[in-house]
Amino acid sequence: MGQHLPVFTEPRWFACHTKPRAEKKFAALMKQIKFEHYLPLIQSVRKYGEQTKTFTKPLFPSYVFTRIEPANKNQIYQQDLLVRALIVENEAQFLQQIETVRIVCASGLEAAMHPLVKKGTHVRVRGGPLNGLEGYVDDPTNPQGIVVSVDVLRQGLLVRLPFESLQLLP
Repeated sequence: MGQHLPVFTEPRWFACHTKPRAEKKFAALMKQIKFEHYLPLIQSVRKYGEQTKTFTKPLFPSYVFTRIEPANKNQIYQQDLLVRALIVENEAQFLQQIETVRIVCASGLEAAMHPLVKKGTHVRVRGGPLNGLEGYVDDPTNPQGIVVSVDVLRQGLLVRLPFESLQLLP
């Protein structure tokens, strides 16, 4: 017998992956069609020579969270702003985390995305002279680079690289 997927009729939360720089337009569309949504915004200060400019930007680039009835899901694809909508599986956990995000955004403190990485996470270098090299994260609280294993010596070689140049591997 084939497996049946659950059919949801109650409103569900979705992580909506928007096209680049379309988060605010997508949030405006959700407001216009009266769908509950949340776009976490933070203050960003940039200096351009002598001038300082302050503006708001999305905390999670290209993501807006929205709560809709699955039957109305096609409405969120209006105006060609959305790449895909991912259903939130554990809503209780999601709501707790979103409340934390709301508190952080309201605090006015500086915040930025940071990947969740554990010590020993398998990574690959993207670009530069070590492109394609694989290793493991040394210290996720202060990533300095990757550790390349030399198993026969039971040693590792720490290669200092910017964390942004690493791709997480499964």
